[in-house]
Amino acid sequence: MRPTDPEAAGSVRRLCVANLGFFRSPRLSRILALAGYRPALALPRPGEPVGIWGASPTAWRGIAIAAKRNCPIVTVEDAFLRSILPGRARGSLAARGPVGLLIDPDGLHFDPTRPSRLERLVTAPPPETHVRAVQGLARLRSLDLSKYNAHDPVLDPPRSGYVLVVDQTRGDASLLGADRSLFLRMLQAARDENPGQRIVLRTHPETAAGLRPGHLGIEDLQPGDQICAGPVSPWRLVEQADAVYAVSSQLGYEALLAGHRPRLFGLPFYAGWGQSHDEMTMPPGRRGSASREALFTASHLSAPTWYDPCRDRLTDFEGALDQMEAEARSFRQDRNGHVAFGMRLWKRRFLMREFSDSVPLRFAREPGPDTTLVWASASAKAPAATHVEDGFLRSRGLGAALTPPISVVADDLGIYFDPAAPSQLEALIALGPPPGGRQRATRLIARLIEARLSKYNLQGNAPLPPRDGRPRILVPGQVEDDASILRGAGAERTNLALLARVRAENPLACIVYKPHPDVEAGLRPGTVPDEELKTLADLVAVNADPVALIEATDGVWTITSTLGFEALLRGKPVTVLGAPFYAGWGLTRDLGPVPARRRAQPDLAALVHACLIAYPRYRDPLTGLPCPVEVALDRLAAGHAAQPPALRLLAKAQGALAGHSWIWRR
Repeated sequence: MRPTDPEAAGSVRRLCVANLGFFRSPRLSRILALAGYRPALALPRPGEPVGIWGASPTAWRGIAIAAKRNCPIVTVEDAFLRSILPGRARGSLAARGPVGLLIDPDGLHFDPTRPSRLERLVTAPPPETHVRAVQGLARLRSLDLSKYNAHDPVLDPPRSGYVLVVDQTRGDASLLGADRSLFLRMLQAARDENPGQRIVLRTHPETAAGLRPGHLGIEDLQPGDQICAGPVSPWRLVEQADAVYAVSSQLGYEALLAGHRPRLFGLPFYAGWGQSHDEMTMPPGRRGSASREALFTASHLSAPTWYDPCRDRLTDFEGALDQMEAEARSFRQDRNGHVAFGMRLWKRRFLMREFSDSVPLRFAREPGPDTTLVWASASAKAPAATHVEDGFLRSRGLGAALTPPISVVADDLGIYFDPAAPSQLEALIALGPPPGGRQRATRLIARLIEARLSKYNLQGNAPLPPRDGRPRILVPGQVEDDASILRGAGAERTNLALLARVRAENPLACIVYKPHPDVEAGLRPGTVPDEELKTLADLVAVNADPVALIEATDGVWTITSTLGFEALLRGKPVTVLGAPFYAGWGLTRDLGPVPARRRAQPDLAALVHACLIAYPRYRDPLTGLPCPVEVALDRLAAGHAAQPPALRLLAKAQGALAGHSWIWRR
């Protein structure tokens, strides 16, 4: 359930603060406002809450003001799923801020001296959240997401058979004053309790980035031990460990969630529930026993206030996870920067926006050893580079008319339209969806059908085929020099040959031919002579709405058109003569040269998850942020992904030069 906007309801109250940090991040202030609090540098009136940031060095001011005026305290902290980079990092990527906050009127989750809201929630998890918690935790792990997400899931952790000792930064508020001596005691306990085993010391990401010093270093290790300071996945790190030692780090909590019973030398919120070996004890009468699912329900589902930065509204854990999945996908593909080749001039503006979050994108006139991105149609000149192409939910308007896409794919194995080689899309289809992925894809299919969306989302008013008892077959025309035809077609490689095959095998059918919009616009080759059309097609649907045509026909015959995929979404049978990305998986009638390696048998939801959720990357045209597919769908449905006005004259000039399509051809 998505919470309503308290500002619109007029229920926002002042949160009196004595810390300018509440105003340095616009997102922080916005989340608080949506949660019902408006930060203000002011002394509180009777009964007004005083806001403090965790146990920060300035928190004493707010505590003193609240005590003097007998006002309640509200503590604010980052949620356990925060951002790509730590809050202390610099740059535009770090400036985005958190996707969630812990706003607690009861206490502070890492302060064991009094109960917090998080602690209270652990003791009474709603029964209906158990399945959601199991699925949410499984999905969090499968996506390799943590509090900070600058790690690289591809990197291997240290070889298995080690004891993991987790360092933290000096002055970390959750340590409540603990110093180096406690960390040295923990390190010695790890050695004493695991004689002869290798110690792996995990450095905090902020220490590794040079932002804050830690407590332990290489001078504290013995021969055979090692430091892990690189961007290794936290989940893979704890999964490979034989035992985990921590003070109050979130990595200790993730070890617990991964099945460990971590040895804890502090009293974080996850201590004292029977899921850890605790060096310290809680005050009498506090805590008790709780399952991992109950802890996760409190820490990730119930306690945080989650924020959707694209829609500018509060959301739930799943919505925040969708957003972080999109941001992490972009960061992981772009973290080292790119040199791009084969990108037409008109594409460079949106490519700069798409691939420059981490390091500015550079363009090269010729391919070289440093080329990392190549437009897929030029991949022969840079075969080792990641191939870039439009996604399957593209725009409101044609690519040949220079309409920028709302989605692209970046494939480091091959490209979806070339069946001659494996692609990341094939790998994703074979792998299957992550936990919850099939349900998400099912919801996405329903929304696509309801919103009547397709790849280009062109409107049309062409007449629909008659209902005269004959089977009605929709035949989408294609651009005959398109890469999907050049690389994925079978025996039929032209629209004329396609129509002739369909008519020969369906002599009594009503054949509806829909010319490709680029061909209709005179921008690309693929025209079928009128005299041939008269004998092969019963209806030529010029200027047609593709969704209306799919709905009005009984099936689709195509070579490689994406319209075949869109017909599958709407439950129509599809016959293919080539090897498009959606063929060969048991969902289509395949008459073309489909690769034998496509052996998986996904259902429609699994195919859609791979094609529309896991494979493309989407960019919100309103906020400029990476976004999940659901946001892209909202924008397309609302018409917020239109062609920039500056490109219209260029598009008209392109139409005038239709006979020279090599200028803009992909």
